[in-house]
Amino acid sequence: MRRIVFPPVHEATEDGLVAVGGDLEVDTLLTAYRNGIFPWPISVELPLAWFSPDPRGVLDFHELHLSRSFEKFLRKNTYRVSFNQDFKNVILSCARMRRKNQPTTWITPDILTGYEKLFKEDLAYSVEVWNEENKLVGGLYGVVMGQFVSGESMFMLEDGASKFGLYSLIEHLKTKGIKWLDTQMVTPVVEQFGGKYIDREDFLERLTTLDWTLPKGNIF
Repeated sequence: MRRIVFPPVHEATEDGLVAVGGDLEVDTLLTAYRNGIFPWPISVELPLAWFSPDPRGVLDFHELHLSRSFEKFLRKNTYRVSFNQDFKNVILSCARMRRKNQPTTWITPDILTGYEKLFKEDLAYSVEVWNEENKLVGGLYGVVMGQFVSGESMFMLEDGASKFGLYSLIEHLKTKGIKWLDTQMVTPVVEQFGGKYIDREDFLERLTTLDWTLPKGNIF
């Protein structure tokens, strides 16, 4: 069995860069997340980059905020949600999603392969949002390692689909005793739900309180 070692996160650059290089095998990713580190490729041409930003984005479920417009959306909602039914198409859709001020995707072919391996090992999940024609119109994916759950990326093809996916994920996780989600950054959507930044040290302390050995079946 390989011994995977990352530099201490307190040695990260101001931007949170911890290390450059390495691979995206399952044991590497598991070690990274357990140490508060995640891969964030800068480009396909450059070596793989690993980050542990300070501060760190999280969403505490007891602070979940629903706007009046979203509550109105929920009352009229016709979308259907599922979990772990189409991981490949969800992550591919996230990679294809065009984002403001982001000319290229960070979800490189290596990321696709690495996280598909995680999914096969029950260490990643997907949320699918379907419209009335049973078309995949939104969703998100992330990692699930015991009690640790992250949100990596989301996409939407119809209004409100990604928000509904995230809301459905939160409501599901609450029933399983999960109390917060690692969002890494606080995007506008995450902020709308009450996401916030916390100090990296506080984030790392949270990681020490989690049970990382729970089977995925205990969560999804």
